Amino acid sequence: MKAAVLKEFGPIENFEITDIPTPKPGFKEVLVKVFATSVNPLDYQVRRGDYKSELELPVITGHDVSGEIVEVGPGVENFKVGDQVYYTPEIFNGPGSYVEFHVANEAIIGLKPKNLSHLEAATLPLAAGTAWEMLVTRAQLKINQSILVHGGAGGVGIPTIQIAKAMGATVFTTARKAHHEFLLELGADHVIDYENENYIDTILNLTAGKGVDVVIDTIGGNTLSDSGKILAQMGQVVTIVDIAQPQNLIEAWGKNASYHFVFTRQNRNKLDELTRLVENNKLRPVLKKVFPLEEIGKAHSLLEFKTGDKNFYGKIGIEVTKEM
Repeated sequence: MKAAVLKEFGPIENFEITDIPTPKPGFKEVLVKVFATSVNPLDYQVRRGDYKSELELPVITGHDVSGEIVEVGPGVENFKVGDQVYYTPEIFNGPGSYVEFHVANEAIIGLKPKNLSHLEAATLPLAAGTAWEMLVTRAQLKINQSILVHGGAGGVGIPTIQIAKAMGATVFTTARKAHHEFLLELGADHVIDYENENYIDTILNLTAGKGVDVVIDTIGGNTLSDSGKILAQMGQVVTIVDIAQPQNLIEAWGKNASYHFVFTRQNRNKLDELTRLVENNKLRPVLKKVFPLEEIGKAHSLLEFKTGDKNFYGKIGIEVTKEM
């Protein structure tokens, strides 16, 4: 089968399209014909070597799959050949999704939303799954609460806004001016121009000094320490950023705040909930660009460096096998 194999950590030129053996499903596993995957920041972080201590070269990265089950292993109970499924492969535990066929345990896969193409569905498992983990599993967001989503036009920010609105929250988000109209159409109640506004002052003005119940951090910087200034009492901060940040949390102490650090986990229940949201038109993918697997390097470059489009937003799909 065809695969995009990373021979060495570093630039995009280190990807090599090559043939490798097609895997066989083991106990409780299924073999999936991959129609599409997508590109996430985690993918280019793996490529450049941010997690080299977790991986052995050569490595196949990629963290989204949408495809069709073509073989089931012994003990599989919930899926059959022909099922259309989507999921995130187990992170740092086995090959990723830049392949024509992928093996996964049935516990981490879900049925693909019927109203999406495979390319659209492949944009959701990691990004929307992370959003669900932050909002539902960790923050336990409640109806009528307020939330600030940093980086609303990002891959995780886009589903976070939609899921928060579906849960009945008032959504504030930050983004550059070029993305404001899109985010308002997506469902955000207030969009703050982080390049020309002080988001702390704006949040306090818009909430009459109360602050927000939940802050979602996808950007790092001073977010952890500054969030205490805009949190309501008993507020929560949820971050997916894995780089060092200033840790002066005295403002949060005065708010009795809670902090959650999220490295997303894989499970079927989360995907089933996302499928329900999609099929009820509460969550939609924002697929902006598609590359063939042979051009995976170009896709990485666009996401990492915004090559040719500094205002690029939305997800990048990778077509592995054409849908019939």
